[in-house]
Amino acid sequence: MALQVGDIVEGKVTGIKPFGAFVSLPENKNGLVHISEVSYEFVQDLSAVLEEGQTVQVKVLSIAPDGKIALSIKRTQPAPERGNRQGGGQRPAQQQRPKREEKPRVWQPKPPAPQGEMSFEDMMARYKSRSEEKIADLKRVTENHRGGYSRRRG
Repeated sequence: MALQVGDIVEGKVTGIKPFGAFVSLPENKNGLVHISEVSYEFVQDLSAVLEEGQTVQVKVLSIAPDGKIALSIKRTQPAPERGNRQGGGQRPAQQQRPKREEKPRVWQPKPPAPQGEMSFEDMMARYKSRSEEKIADLKRVTENHRGGYSRRRG
């Protein structure tokens, strides 16, 4: 019987690497269980969860045209219930996220800032002074990042 995607078979762990575990399958085939497919919990070190020679149940996720077989151990087990996370679980009552309002929110532009009775020349002078301040700030920041360039000579 040839392996097909979705099959659950038993295999033996033949090698452990930082990125996953190699598993020997029936019919002299080998596959890889990526570290993310070992457990529903976070796995830092595969050696703490698996060991060479261990027999495991794996699910065939994919079979590439070049013969590479992707496997999963965690998909042979029932998924844990949501909210029963290890180390945290549910948020305390005071940290619950507030509920959104029932009605949809609609974007509206901000009202223009009150300008008062400014003439065109006053608005241009204000724009020019703000622009010069921003340029001076930008120059100061970039000079500091370049190692404190200064124009004085020793």
